[in-house]
Amino acid sequence: MRILYFGSGRFGIPCLEAIRCSGHQLAAVFTQPARPAGRHRDLKPTDAALWCHEKAIPCFESEDINCPDQLRQIADYKADLLVVIAFGQKISRPLVQLFQKGAINIHGSLLPRYRGAAPINWAIIQGESQTGVSVITLADRMDAGLILGQACTPIHPEDDFQTLHDRLSELSAPLLIDTIHAIEKGTAVYRPQEEQYVTKAPKLKKEHGFIDWSKPAADIVNLVRGLWPWPGAAAVYVSAKTGKSWRVIIASCQVVPNSHSGQVCGMMDENFRVICGRDKLMIHKVKPAGSALMDFQSFINGRQGGKDDLFLPLDMVLRDFS
Repeated sequence: MRILYFGSGRFGIPCLEAIRCSGHQLAAVFTQPARPAGRHRDLKPTDAALWCHEKAIPCFESEDINCPDQLRQIADYKADLLVVIAFGQKISRPLVQLFQKGAINIHGSLLPRYRGAAPINWAIIQGESQTGVSVITLADRMDAGLILGQACTPIHPEDDFQTLHDRLSELSAPLLIDTIHAIEKGTAVYRPQEEQYVTKAPKLKKEHGFIDWSKPAADIVNLVRGLWPWPGAAAVYVSAKTGKSWRVIIASCQVVPNSHSGQVCGMMDENFRVICGRDKLMIHKVKPAGSALMDFQSFINGRQGGKDDLFLPLDMVLRDFS
């Protein structure tokens, strides 16, 4: 089949490579325009654009994929199937109707769970033990299309967003190719989603990472894992000795069981473990604002840290200074 691909992010690169090597024709790729990035705000092409340049695949940047000029260009390709992965724009119905075999999308969850912009993050934050990827048809409602195929993977205790993202990305490629073959042969099965099981995965904001130390340590660990490396689970560290404070992002940590109660949430004990609503948190790595990732012990040593130092919720600090 003749295939067009709409995508921008790194998540779809294994799928692009799989299509290119599948015997189907990857006619062209449409991606988001290059955006300013980095300290010098230089224009940075999308991961999909960089891949196309390396593989000599026609690639077009599109600010509005649904505008009339773009529709005419897409129609000229006379492609059979549209594949959309991490594109970043809503696809209109007139555009989908240009493809005889329709349009399909890969989503990073086991739909109907975690519909939305951040399914991988929210699956970790909510403490799921399993997730996966789904191939669906494009629909008017976000991530509500018919399911053509799914593949599962466990969420390991050591997984953070990045490791799970990369594993799901690789898992997507064989599933996509199997689905494309089934569509070509006319054997694909289109299954509606069960609406009663829908859960949401809204777009992440920095506020989602403000740690509430009154919550169980296990919930905070999941938050840290789900939000690393962006936007990060953040708090303000206050030295009991000097009164100085530092904003930090916690990059890795683990639960330490604790049977004691009545302690101040957010305070460190004599072993540098943070008291939570249930159990304690042993912090391994932090990223102070404006600094590189470092061991927590090194962070403490450099700030004369010790028992009774306190982690404050970032939203409390911001509210006090607003």
